[in-house]
Amino acid sequence: MDLPLPTAQAVLQAGEELAALGRWMSGHRMVPATSGNLSLRLGPAHAVITASGIDKGALTPADVLLVDASGKPLDPARRPSAETRLHVLLYARRPEAGCVLHAHSHNQTVASRRFGHRGVVVLRGYELVKAFPGYTTHETALAVPVVPNSQDMEQLAARVDAVLRPDTWGFLVEGHGLYTWGATAAEARRHLEALDFLLGCELSLGSIP
Repeated sequence: MDLPLPTAQAVLQAGEELAALGRWMSGHRMVPATSGNLSLRLGPAHAVITASGIDKGALTPADVLLVDASGKPLDPARRPSAETRLHVLLYARRPEAGCVLHAHSHNQTVASRRFGHRGVVVLRGYELVKAFPGYTTHETALAVPVVPNSQDMEQLAARVDAVLRPDTWGFLVEGHGLYTWGATAAEARRHLEALDFLLGCELSLGSIP
């Protein structure tokens, strides 16, 4: 049975929420040029995602579009972000996720190159890991996988799918940037800010003799 479509009002509200996130991310230099993509889940079978080639600092509700669970736009005349495939993968694998954010800050991009050969960045001993659900003490480690990039979205999605674990809250694409998510837009933003800071700490530690 086909599930009902989100209402126009729900799509508009989601667009306003993504526009606010885009301004915040742009203000923190996480989405240079037209990079990055943002999405919100709308019910069990749909999401809204930013259109391709949009400056996220100037994002408006008109710059997002509705896609189904496979990532297909409901308006065939519109083109969603090229990385929509990864967003719908995350919604399928992480039922609690309500928002997915992809950013390209300096810390994230450099860390994706610096730690690509390891396949993971291990954030150990940081108080800030408590920003993530399930992490209640600094005496633990948060693993951020790093996957090789690919222009083939199906291949990239398979690489991501292979590294996702229940306690994963973000991953890096080598030479590219960071994906993270949360139950709400506010939680996803918190995870993005925390991971960006922690990756910067790891890079700074690596420069100390």
